[in-house]
Amino acid sequence: MRWPILILLALVVVLQYPLWLGKGGWLRVWEVDRLLQAQRAENLRLEQRNAGLDAEVRDLKSGNEAIEERARFELGLTRPEEIYVQVPQK
Repeated sequence: MRWPILILLALVVVLQYPLWLGKGGWLRVWEVDRLLQAQRAENLRLEQRNAGLDAEVRDLKSGNEAIEERARFELGLTRPEEIYVQVPQK
């Protein structure tokens, strides 16, 4: 009576091994799911960044206000009738 139970127990262990630890087992599925979630979060972050860059490019192509703003803040340019005043930092 003892041998059939041991054989069945061994058979269950042999059948469960690939399910949990095999190439397509649950542990691998959980790991791949975690990696997939991380990649989706990264993709969302990059899509938002790309949308912002796309809006900036469209603004620069369509209007002079964005070009003027960049020229003022990044290059320090002024209009001919304006006076530039620089306040020194402490």
